[in-house]
Amino acid sequence: MTSVVLAGGGTAGHTSPLIATAQQVLQLAPEARVTAVGTARGLETTVVPAAGLTLELIPPVPLPRKPGKDLLLVPSRLGRAVGDAGRLLDKVGADVVVGFGGYVSTPVYLAARRRKLPIVIHEQNALPGLANRLASRFTDHVFTSFADTPLPHATCIGLPLRAGITDLDRAASRAAARVRLGLPAEGQVLLVSGGSQGAASLNRAVIGSIRTLLEAGISVLHAVGPKNLTDDLATLTDQGTGAVYLPLAYIEEMDVAYAAADLMLGRCGASTVLETAAVGLPAVFVPYPHGNGEQARNAAGVVAAGGGVLLADADCTADWVTAEIPTLIRPDVLARMTRALAGVGRRDAATVLARETLRLTGWSDEDAVEGRTG
Repeated sequence: MTSVVLAGGGTAGHTSPLIATAQQVLQLAPEARVTAVGTARGLETTVVPAAGLTLELIPPVPLPRKPGKDLLLVPSRLGRAVGDAGRLLDKVGADVVVGFGGYVSTPVYLAARRRKLPIVIHEQNALPGLANRLASRFTDHVFTSFADTPLPHATCIGLPLRAGITDLDRAASRAAARVRLGLPAEGQVLLVSGGSQGAASLNRAVIGSIRTLLEAGISVLHAVGPKNLTDDLATLTDQGTGAVYLPLAYIEEMDVAYAAADLMLGRCGASTVLETAAVGLPAVFVPYPHGNGEQARNAAGVVAAGGGVLLADADCTADWVTAEIPTLIRPDVLARMTRALAGVGRRDAATVLARETLRLTGWSDEDAVEGRTG
């Protein structure tokens, strides 16, 4: 039995492509043993089991940003995590390891290297993280979401996306999606999401402009983040226009949200950028203002094509939302932006990555045919 181990966690940026790839591995090789590896700190503890996948946990080994005691403890913590990862690889009889970055990937990469197992890397961001930069030094099987990601011998395949995204027909699903979410059948819908934890600047801007948006007939589906859904945030309905403000802690089914929406206002993690491009949803991207600038790089291609707008975090204010969103969400503007997205987002990356992973175990396309028909 082929055994595939996939490592990645912490945020949806790591877990979503992991789940998409794991599901495609099972689609191509139903008899395969698929194991996801994460840590107890991440989103993977809920979303991976919910996807029907086996999840194993190892200790996280974060790298402190400042010198101090925690930095001195990194070698011993990493050693223990590599030992735990190695025992896990032995337990499941791993034939190949696929990593998506994040804290959990480094010890799994190192344990796999010790065992001379094939290692496959997928880097979702335009600027790679530390774990994947390290692992790219000892594997040739490196895949990226963006063509200009600076990793050696990388092949750009796009971002592995779940079937719910790749198979989505927004126009055909719109009415049912709005019924499911409790949004009006008519009128425009703005989808707002700052990622799995929400984003304070986006939340402030939208909440400060909500009355104006509703009066303009624009409904708002707002993922505020689990810690930000307080008692003073409640569903609102404008009696004149019928537009609805619907605040949620987190949106589990983003495909439903994409189908219901006409425009998105959100951060520009790789998943958001490439999922909206794939389904043809225009967006206003607000890069996270800290870090290495990777989010702005993620959105650059879509913005250059005309399918999105880049807005600095400091400029994302209630005044901007009030003045600009009603213009951007006009049907003629949306139609132009949607046309610009055609061909920007690939939908086959999960299948490509799953095939390349399985081939390293001796699997072939003939095996896929047998798996589907047997």
